[in-house]
Amino acid sequence: MGREGAVGGIVSNGNLPSFSTALVRSGGRFLRIKTSALEHAKLDSIHLRHWFARYSDCLLAQVYQTAACNATHTITQRTAKWLLATVRRTEGSEFDMTQEQLADLLGVGRTFVTRTIKTLRERRMVATRRGKFQVLDEAALRDLTCGCTAAIEDHFDKVLHGIYPAE
Repeated sequence: MGREGAVGGIVSNGNLPSFSTALVRSGGRFLRIKTSALEHAKLDSIHLRHWFARYSDCLLAQVYQTAACNATHTITQRTAKWLLATVRRTEGSEFDMTQEQLADLLGVGRTFVTRTIKTLRERRMVATRRGKFQVLDEAALRDLTCGCTAAIEDHFDKVLHGIYPAE
């Protein structure tokens, strides 16, 4: 979840409960609005309703692409993808995350992540210390990733232009 995301019944036309749980892993700015106030705003604005419908399309595309990615790409490719996604959604190249948390995100055992991160450290793409990652070479990590992130970002840009700012 980043600047492009939202959780909590935002596309359900006020039907609750939402089928989601959010866990904040990195601090930063966020907005919070009561579902009833959001529903009222959506009733008052056709543009806002259309924006949420487009966001819903993007979210579904992201779910489909992530499922395909998890089924077909290597742990190294997916690790690089998650590390870059985290950098993009936080401020700076260093962020809090344990290898256990990364393993959970990838749906693999920690030993797989430990070996993958060791290789990335040896190739000077990342540095780690207890509970922290630092991306040292974004371009090299980008070369390791599959095309899934680019496909998702391209779709977001077509449907919700400008949600991912230009580098």
